[in-house]
Amino acid sequence: MLRLLHIENIAVIERADIELEDGLTVLSGETGAGKSIVIDAIGALLGRRVSRGLVRAGAAKGFVSAVFTALSPALSALLDELALAGDEPDTLHIQRQITSEGKSSCRVNMRPVSVAVLRKLAPYLIDIHGQNDGQKLLDEQHHTDYLDSYAGCDALMAVYRPKHQALLALRREITALETGEQERSQRIDMLTFHKEEIEQAQLQPGEDEALAQRKAYFDHAERIAAALGQARLALEGDDDTAGACALLDQTAAALASLSEVSDAFGGLFGQAEEVRLLAADLRDGVCDRTGHLEFSAAEREWVEQRLDLIYRLKQKYGGTLAEIAAYHEAICAELESLQGADDRRAGLRRQYRAQLVEARALAVQLTEARLAAAKRLEEAIVHELADLDMEKVKLRVAVRTGTKLTAHGSDSVAFQISVNPGEPEKPLSKVASGGELSRIMLALKNVLTANEEVGMLIFDEIDTGVSGHAAQQIGRKLSAIARKKQTLCVTHLPQIAAMGDHHLLIAKSVREGRSYTDVSPMDHARRVDELARLLSGEQISDAARRNAEELLRAAGQGG
Repeated sequence: MLRLLHIENIAVIERADIELEDGLTVLSGETGAGKSIVIDAIGALLGRRVSRGLVRAGAAKGFVSAVFTALSPALSALLDELALAGDEPDTLHIQRQITSEGKSSCRVNMRPVSVAVLRKLAPYLIDIHGQNDGQKLLDEQHHTDYLDSYAGCDALMAVYRPKHQALLALRREITALETGEQERSQRIDMLTFHKEEIEQAQLQPGEDEALAQRKAYFDHAERIAAALGQARLALEGDDDTAGACALLDQTAAALASLSEVSDAFGGLFGQAEEVRLLAADLRDGVCDRTGHLEFSAAEREWVEQRLDLIYRLKQKYGGTLAEIAAYHEAICAELESLQGADDRRAGLRRQYRAQLVEARALAVQLTEARLAAAKRLEEAIVHELADLDMEKVKLRVAVRTGTKLTAHGSDSVAFQISVNPGEPEKPLSKVASGGELSRIMLALKNVLTANEEVGMLIFDEIDTGVSGHAAQQIGRKLSAIARKKQTLCVTHLPQIAAMGDHHLLIAKSVREGRSYTDVSPMDHARRVDELARLLSGEQISDAARRNAEELLRAAGQGG
């Protein structure tokens, strides 16, 4: 149960400390006084999304904290599991701070936590029923959730939902493979052509550089032959002229004869002999190269064609032979994947059929649970509505089972109602008025939360479209609910406000040009004045006060 709520710099509330007790607590006040701000502050503690606009203008940060006691066993177990149990037994402290920049920080029992942790704790703490819940009740998409909550289908849905999501993923993958068949075939043809073209070329590492050198050799063939011929003539000579080698032979012989005369010429002879031998080696090399000159026109044409092929492959598949090889490796892998798509599609279809059988079995279990619970839910809501001045109502929870699986199984659920005797049941959206919808939602909430672990219920202006006797019946129903769970109700109706065990006034005032909202408990006299205001408006008459006193006495809240 919520025992203490502290609000600081949240919208028009500069600071408020609200103590809450067991039973039914009602909040009332002028329109715009800040009643919704209190609910927003509580919502922040439950992990709901907040914006920096919630922080009071001019303040650096807003702050909300709460103290809960009488924790349920399930909540205590969850706190132990999350390592968030506090030092005080059976007590929970929650804090949330929001900065003017929009940043948020949370603490549970003084330990920092994420907003997601607050959302985990929320179902065990407070259930807030706001005005938008009535609109949800009109939307049949939510009716399955209501029935599942009553039927206790959470465990089954936790197993079914991932199965259904997996089926959708498999179906998308299979469809993608099927719809892309033509593109896949075209891709295979293109890659196969590329692969064969590269493989037929039988490229070798460094081949392009070697061929470029060979082409340069052919391009300068005449020059090479002429230069080698001149070098050979200079070294060997001809019939008319002695070559350099013959002259060096003569030089070495002449100096050899001098070395016999004096050792002083031995050095010159050595030099001459060395040069003679080098010249002879050079002559032999030139003659060898000249003898092996090959200027094949056929080879030259082959080299040029090969270089042209390599150039075209580089233009298409990569700037270097290494890049062409890498591309070849990549397309081989892609081809293997594409050519195995038929096998993969067949495997996916087998997997889909197997999972479809499992999902349908779970859907059957969901259908059985819903059908079994639908009648009980009808009776429970009708019983509650009888207490809310709608004893003639007939309600049907229609469960329709189809063949197609959805996120909820194979069923669609619709709440249908007849508010007038003799009229057939029709969808809520076509029959229920605003006041009837408020009472139906209250009845449904009471039924659904009866066995839940949540410690507190909040009803935020559920009296829309309600007045007179119906409002009195709603007040009595809220009082009955509050005997089982701590209940807080924001209301504009005196009939409901009179039923509260405790009454808080939300009042706004302007001081020094700033708006301030205060939350304060009321004694009997102030409560009479507030009920009289709700009855008659700003001008409170004695008759209104007497009516207020009568409402309180009828509700058992007389002074």
